[in-house]
Amino acid sequence: MSNAPLMPKATAVWLVDNTALTFDQVADFTKMHPLEIRAIADGDAAQGIKGMDPISNGQLTRDEIEKGEQDKNYRLKLEESKVILPPAAKKKGPRYTPVSRRHERPSAILWLVRNHAELKDSQIMRLVGTTKTTIASIRDRTHWNASTLTPMDPVTLGLCSQIELDFEVQRAAKEKPTDHAYGGATLLPASETTRKDEFETAEGGSGDLNVDAVFAKLKGIGGGKKQDDEEE
Repeated sequence: MSNAPLMPKATAVWLVDNTALTFDQVADFTKMHPLEIRAIADGDAAQGIKGMDPISNGQLTRDEIEKGEQDKNYRLKLEESKVILPPAAKKKGPRYTPVSRRHERPSAILWLVRNHAELKDSQIMRLVGTTKTTIASIRDRTHWNASTLTPMDPVTLGLCSQIELDFEVQRAAKEKPTDHAYGGATLLPASETTRKDEFETAEGGSGDLNVDAVFAKLKGIGGGKKQDDEEE
């Protein structure tokens, strides 16, 4: 809370008109100059200002005024307000950029567009304090100074902090869906490589091979060849 009362000039007018406090005491309480208090008492200043009672609004007590009237060296103490005002909410608006840095914003926008394509226009606007029209002109290369623009890191330029930039990049990465790209051929699963195939027999049926039949055929082939040799 401020050490000065609300509406100090109106409070000074009331104290001068309704108390026997000295000019120095009134000046100390209202945080005004003693000569200005004297001018109020003489009618040279604060003409047309209605005095405001500091007792009625809880900024001063009658006992405190009586102490000051009895002792000219006593300094009045401002009463603490019993009403707690909520803190003023911070207004949301475009980031303020100093005049000396505004000509560097296009370079920072170009850097963001090239290095962080996932950022939305609204995020770039928050980071460097620009407009959507400017961002679109830089993306389309229709900016009046597009031919001479050089990409520059906005953190280096002092347009935003590294923490703010990382926060916006991480937010954009979470919102953007991941692309499942083709990763090439993969190995077959074990269930396919270890599966036993069914062997088909010569008759077209399924089952194990008949070993005896195979050897009988081999013997028949070998015997027939031997008989042919004897006949010759």
